[in-house]
Amino acid sequence: MSFSTLGLSNEIVRAVTERGYTTPTPIQAQAIPAVLSGGDLLAGAQTGTGKTAGFTLPILHRLTQSAAPVPTTGRAPIRALVLVPTRELALQVEESVRDYGKYLKLQSMIMIGGVNINPQITRLKTRVDILVATPGRLLDHVQQKTVDISKVEILVLDEADRMLDMGFIRDIKKILALLPKTRQNLLFSATFSDEIKLLADNLLNNPAMIEVARRNATADTVSHMVHPVDRARKPQLLAHLIKQHNWSQVLVFTRTKHGANKLAEYLNKEDITSLAIHGNKSQSARTHALAEFKTGDLQVLVATDIAARGIDIIDLPHVVNFELPHVAEDYVHRIGRTGRAGATGDAVSLVCVDELKLLTAIERLIKRDIPSEIISGYTPDPSIKAEPIINGRTGGGGAGNRGGQRAGNQRSGQPSAKPPVGKPPSGKSPVRKPTGSVPALHRSGGRGR
Repeated sequence: MSFSTLGLSNEIVRAVTERGYTTPTPIQAQAIPAVLSGGDLLAGAQTGTGKTAGFTLPILHRLTQSAAPVPTTGRAPIRALVLVPTRELALQVEESVRDYGKYLKLQSMIMIGGVNINPQITRLKTRVDILVATPGRLLDHVQQKTVDISKVEILVLDEADRMLDMGFIRDIKKILALLPKTRQNLLFSATFSDEIKLLADNLLNNPAMIEVARRNATADTVSHMVHPVDRARKPQLLAHLIKQHNWSQVLVFTRTKHGANKLAEYLNKEDITSLAIHGNKSQSARTHALAEFKTGDLQVLVATDIAARGIDIIDLPHVVNFELPHVAEDYVHRIGRTGRAGATGDAVSLVCVDELKLLTAIERLIKRDIPSEIISGYTPDPSIKAEPIINGRTGGGGAGNRGGQRAGNQRSGQPSAKPPVGKPPSGKSPVRKPTGSVPALHRSGGRGR
């Protein structure tokens, strides 16, 4: 099967081929015809399966096959809206729209927080066919009456499970109320939880349903390994592994923002070029770090869970869990950054005595035992007792083990457990905080901006 057999236009197939893709992945082979038919879609696919192209390609085709509505007054309407949970994912999706639509006369735009809102307002005064947005910044524009989504023909909720986990259900409902009742709805989710099913029941009309990977499955092309080590010696072991094996493009996960900063500083002192990305970093800093990492100029990117969503690097070879996540499902999301679309990859976890229960939960979730190997010179001290991990911290020392909130948390005080659908964590209203790195008017961080 080739992309040309799926019914896509020659211009789109040409752009896809130039990206080096010739054969659609399973999710693309099923989703593209379903979207082209014009009906609603509920699709379940793990990260790394090619789902972004699964909806961007047929959307581009559909929009070019039907004439855009002629506005009676003002500018041309926004025809497709893609909602995503994080800025990095928004950047990835909009880049895909531009790359695959390079030979089409369609215009796309990204709408995220953490950057000045004024250029976005100016851009909205011109033609925008496809808008990729995070919920919070979109609602900022709605409040300022700078955007009109009343003529949207196609709506995509990408990584819907993550949006619910992050407490965006209220924002999503506000946005849905502004959309026309007659439209095509596409919902993509890594898991089909009860909350997702409820959202789908309220949103989708007689949808086609696609699920190409079982829930919480890991790619067969990813090799897993655990290296037991004392919590205080994790930074040294990580540096040792990187140097010994001459690793490049290593994505490292920590639980906390403070831990990410501290680990990146340590690795740089060891002559391993490293940068950290997390919710407290300005959007320009995050974009710069990602760009350097993609080109290979940056050897190590240290990230929290939410900040890493949307990282899409062809043949990313190594993912390291410097600290295991509190939530076992996040292990699947983390290692899904490697072994994408059939490529091979390594998932390495540095595990101290505090994390043995977390490791057991992960193995139970993925239904497999992860092999373990003690690195010579880093044998754990059996006299060290386990200490509780509270809000991403342990009582002991070591880089990355102190301070901060749960990894990747973009909302103040968000607990590790999933919040109830429709309610922000701890019953609090979403907090909007200006940061020192951007003008106070243009908030970063919370509510998916």
